[in-house]
Amino acid sequence: MILKRNVMALALASAGLCFTAGIHAAPADNGNGSAAPGAAQDAPAAQNAPTKKDDKKTDDTTAPKQSAELAKSLEGITVTGYNAAIEKSIDYQRYADTIQNVITAADIGGLPDQSIADALTRLPGVSAERIAGQASQVNIRGLSGNFIQTTLDGREQPSTSGSNYIQFDQYPSELINMATVYKSSQASLIEGGVGGTIAMQTANPLDNKKDQSLNVDARGSYTGLAHNVAGANALGYRLSAAYQGKFLDNTLGVGLGVAQMYQPHVSEQFVGEAYSSTQQQLNVNSPQQGYLPEGVQLQQNGGQERRTGYLGTVVWKPSDELQITADSFFSKFKNESFGYGFRSQNFYNNSAQITNPVFGPNGSVIGGTVSTNPAGVGNAQFSNETTADNYSTTTNVFSGGLNLKWNSGPWHIDGDLSLSRAQSHEVNVDTTADPYTGLGTANPQLASQSMTYLLTGRSIGQVSLANPGMYTDLSQMALSRYGVYPYVYHDRTKAFRTSVKYDLPNNSIFSALEAGVYANNHTYNADRSAYVYGSEWNSDPSLGQPPLTINSSNATTECWKGTFGGFPCFLKLNGPGILASHDITANPVKDIINNNWTYVQSGQVDQKIRDLFLMADIDAQVFGHELTGNVGMRVSHDSQFSYGLQQVGNGAGIPITDGNGKTSSDFAPLNVGKKYTDYLPSLNLIYHLTDNDQVRFSAAKVLSRPPINSMLAGSGSYITNGNTYNIYGGTSPLLNPLRAQQYDATYEHYFDDSSGAITAGVFFKHIKSFIQQVTYNNFDFSTVGITVPINPATNAPYLNGDYQTAYNAKGGDLRGLEVAFTKTHFLPGIWSGIGVDANLALTSSSVKNPSNLGGPTQMIGLPGLSQRVASAAVFYDQGPFSARVSANYRSHFVSDTQIAVDNQLVVFASELVYDFQASYNINDKLTVVYQLLNASNQPTRTYFTNQQQTGTIQYFGRTNYLGLQLKL
Repeated sequence: MILKRNVMALALASAGLCFTAGIHAAPADNGNGSAAPGAAQDAPAAQNAPTKKDDKKTDDTTAPKQSAELAKSLEGITVTGYNAAIEKSIDYQRYADTIQNVITAADIGGLPDQSIADALTRLPGVSAERIAGQASQVNIRGLSGNFIQTTLDGREQPSTSGSNYIQFDQYPSELINMATVYKSSQASLIEGGVGGTIAMQTANPLDNKKDQSLNVDARGSYTGLAHNVAGANALGYRLSAAYQGKFLDNTLGVGLGVAQMYQPHVSEQFVGEAYSSTQQQLNVNSPQQGYLPEGVQLQQNGGQERRTGYLGTVVWKPSDELQITADSFFSKFKNESFGYGFRSQNFYNNSAQITNPVFGPNGSVIGGTVSTNPAGVGNAQFSNETTADNYSTTTNVFSGGLNLKWNSGPWHIDGDLSLSRAQSHEVNVDTTADPYTGLGTANPQLASQSMTYLLTGRSIGQVSLANPGMYTDLSQMALSRYGVYPYVYHDRTKAFRTSVKYDLPNNSIFSALEAGVYANNHTYNADRSAYVYGSEWNSDPSLGQPPLTINSSNATTECWKGTFGGFPCFLKLNGPGILASHDITANPVKDIINNNWTYVQSGQVDQKIRDLFLMADIDAQVFGHELTGNVGMRVSHDSQFSYGLQQVGNGAGIPITDGNGKTSSDFAPLNVGKKYTDYLPSLNLIYHLTDNDQVRFSAAKVLSRPPINSMLAGSGSYITNGNTYNIYGGTSPLLNPLRAQQYDATYEHYFDDSSGAITAGVFFKHIKSFIQQVTYNNFDFSTVGITVPINPATNAPYLNGDYQTAYNAKGGDLRGLEVAFTKTHFLPGIWSGIGVDANLALTSSSVKNPSNLGGPTQMIGLPGLSQRVASAAVFYDQGPFSARVSANYRSHFVSDTQIAVDNQLVVFASELVYDFQASYNINDKLTVVYQLLNASNQPTRTYFTNQQQTGTIQYFGRTNYLGLQLKL
């Protein structure tokens, strides 16, 4: 009883300090010192593995007996290269209390991958979505990044994506020492990982084997596809340097790191756009109907990517009891991405006529000749428009804090104070030009046009133009529209965590008790603005912004090469230059008159999280075998409120003056939100059958908070029939978190001397809800606190109308099987350096989503879920030579990351990506390295519900790296 009082008193005292200070920070091991007591929050303490020069240390994330075994095993690893990294990873997995997979670097800067996302895809059930050819958003067990919690040195990471998911290409692999994927939960883990938790760690300089070390890596790159893309550069480089030093009799450690990447951004893509949701008449001369696509695109993407990351760590350990760590991480990623080509637009809505149609499944039209409607028929807005897009993005992430650990006898106290922030600024420029007759007159007219196309499923389709020379003739071409739509996001977190652990060495069931608190203040801002000149196809001459003529200094003729050779040539446009030649300067601002959606989509979300947890480590004997693990409870109290503007109309709001100096009173401020509390029990059990065999079982209630951008309060409105008030927006600050129950069971066999493992496991998740958009008809707005404005014609409120919002749709089950096999040193003699690492995950779900982007409404799968995910690698370390060949496979999956005119929900086809790396140690300090990424030039292929309805076929090319590593 006295013990319980002491534990709770310390926990409450820590909580009091937290709330008195009013500063909040993330729990968990900061990765730069010994782990937080007890499974300390997020990652196994890789840095706590003892070295032959250090005193014995134990990993506090496991029970004492397991910690001793882990320390003993890691100390015995003397192999190098890939074998060393694999064997370290096996031991961390073996002795952890939770079901987890680990990747480690044999040396700092030693991960053989372009980004952490690439490294993570080597783990069972982990896959990544390739954006611009690079692994970016990570999926775990069939769940997308919005279901995944991510930490760096134990601190929640802010997002640059505009949503919850982390873009892992923001994190240079050269600065990450270890990454852990938690597949089961425990009370001390920060909530948020229904799919899993990814914990990245940097190195602790006091655990470095040398008193002083400096690792320098320099590699040049070559991307052959750049020669096919206008203005792209084929050459790039990666540079990194990492220093670690120990001073004052190994009581002061300093770690510094910098990593820079420059590489071309190149791709070629063929895009088939989404289909009409209803059948439409194909042409005026025939009653024939079909589901029509919006259009097709051909585009070259060029530009450059530059990422620079910095890392700084200072660790002071004046005694065995006390350790203080200050550390920071900063990464800036600038992606200059330009797209040039053409887009055949407006096939449907009676804007064009289609003859000689080719029908695919379900009545979809996958080919035919598309031409301008006869005079006086339809909208006459079909055009093969020339496009110049700019999707350039600059993002940065900062994460840093101060960590204090105190260990005295059975008592362990950990406190962590942190600040994290992220910013993303996307330019998003859309430039279109079209052929006209009567240029230079007061009334230029869109020229009559015709094109023939055929979609060929997952292969590049066919496109031909009736008069291709017209589209490179500057006497006929003019800029119709120039739009700039900046997206700016800010994501900031202030967090505080403290925990207290008490060891119970003489208890027959529990080896330790731990309690802690966590507080996090999270603020998200979205800021939209716009500038638009003209109208697409000059569809709105009333704007008084006619098509702009193009001179030769602002346009060059480009033609396709290689796989895309044979498609019509096009103009590479300089949109800002064309405007400047007509004395026009683009100035994007918030526009309350012509683009009032810039106010609807801007706003702020504030989240306050206050957590308590209590956990007991288990170490008992059951039927003559050891049973270890933990049991605990986490109580999470969340408050979420959003500040935005609602369009009420009729001057019923407050006066707002926009960036153009125009004032409107049609918007009223909103402050909407809710609070909720969740009780999250967890259980992890490991039954040790033999020294090399064990069975695990885990169960937990978990949650992921709603995507932050889906909780914006802003909404727009419109009036129909003069008396009905409708609201659009598609977001809601009243969303509930994504709650789930999950269960895991695994069997694990480990080979002697940490030389490999065979594991097999099953999992089951019941997810209560998913976030979806919905439109309610004849909705009573008063039920959600929305006041319907007064209709001046009747002096009474408008009638209730449609309400577009986000809601918690019905959830479903997710189940799967994961098997993995790893073995090193299984052959004799010179072949003993060969090792293999392979895994397979099979996942299924009852969840289906409706989609009408392929024509008639059809049910498609859960976004992010591939039914089959596999990876395999063969590696070899012998003397100075090391080599690794790897392959990653994932079957088809659904995602909304395809960009046509807007983001579209499509099916990504299965893909298999091969990589190769080899190195040779010239001496003990200098190594030469070669890498080949995407060796088979695997493209990204998408389609709409049926494989014949092409979405995007996008090629990124192969990338070669050659360089040197210097270790001092």
